[in-house]
Order: sequence, then structure tokens, then C-alpha cells
Amino acid sequence: MNYEQHILRILSEAGEDGLSVAKIARHVHHACNTLFSPISYVEVHRDVAQFLLRNSKNPDSIIEKTDRGIYHLNMRSTETQQLMLQFQDEQQETDTQQPSVDLSLSLF
Repeated sequence: MNYEQHILRILSEAGEDGLSVAKIARHVHHACNTLFSPISYVEVHRDVAQFLLRNSKNPDSIIEKTDRGIYHLNMRSTETQQLMLQFQDEQQETDTQQPSVDLSLSLF
């Protein structure tokens, strides 16, 4: 299964501090696991670890690994800068939506 968007969103929310593979896998598992299509945490952890290793080898890649095994977004990468702009645009769209108005009648 492809967890790329979930991983990138989690890392963007984590900021400069980043997260370990186990924490990223836990967040992805909670985001993708449902009652009707359960997924194994072991499979998610394996896929997340492979994705992070594959995308952190190049110094110009979108993900960067620190010395302590923590992954975060590489802010020097042009791909990361574009990704952050996309996330900001999505967040602004959800913020500008008007809240729903409760049209139900009051009991009192």
C-alpha cells in the first residue's frame, strides 16, 4: 500500500524535530486502519521504514535522516518547499470554509 502522502503530512506537522520510524508508522497505521479493512502494524512499519530509507539516501532528497535515527523533511530540497506550499494551500482552504449553522429547533 502507498503511504507516501500520510508520511509526508506527518513529517510536515512534526517540523524540524522530526520523528522516529516507530512513531511515524504508528501515525500511519492509525490513519489507514479501519474496521472494514484492517491492516497489520508490522506491514505498515515495514513499508514506512522502506519508504524512509529509500527516500533519505540522497542528500537532495525530500526526507533527511539525523544521527539519532530521526527523520524529518529536508528544507533545503525544492520538492519539500513545493510540498509545504501545497499543504499550506490545503489548510487555508479548510480554514476559509464557513462553519455549518445549526438549523435545528431549540427544545426550550
